Amino acid sequence: MKSIILSAVATASLIFSGASMAAGMPSIAKSKCTMCHAVDKQVIGPSFMAISKKYKGDPDAVAKMEANIIKGGAFGWNLTNMPPRGMGASDAQIKVMAEYIAGLAK
Repeated sequence: MKSIILSAVATASLIFSGASMAAGMPSIAKSKCTMCHAVDKQVIGPSFMAISKKYKGDPDAVAKMEANIIKGGAFGWNLTNMPPRGMGASDAQIKVMAEYIAGLAK
């Protein structure tokens, strides 16, 4: 019985933590990026959290992510290539997304 209760509590906390991370997601992510990415799981591309962890501690993380989003590609993930500008995002939208992703793993 205790294990069932603990499992239910753990599941609920994961659901709420995922929802709270998505709550702060920029609108550009919701309209363009989530076609291929999710906050905490791989879809077509890697999760935003996995990307954030890859760049964690890198002082140039935001600039590197911006450059990668602009040029498109696979970026060493061995997944499908992301289109340049990720579905037609502007420079300002790309900067917002790079900052959001970089901040997830802090």
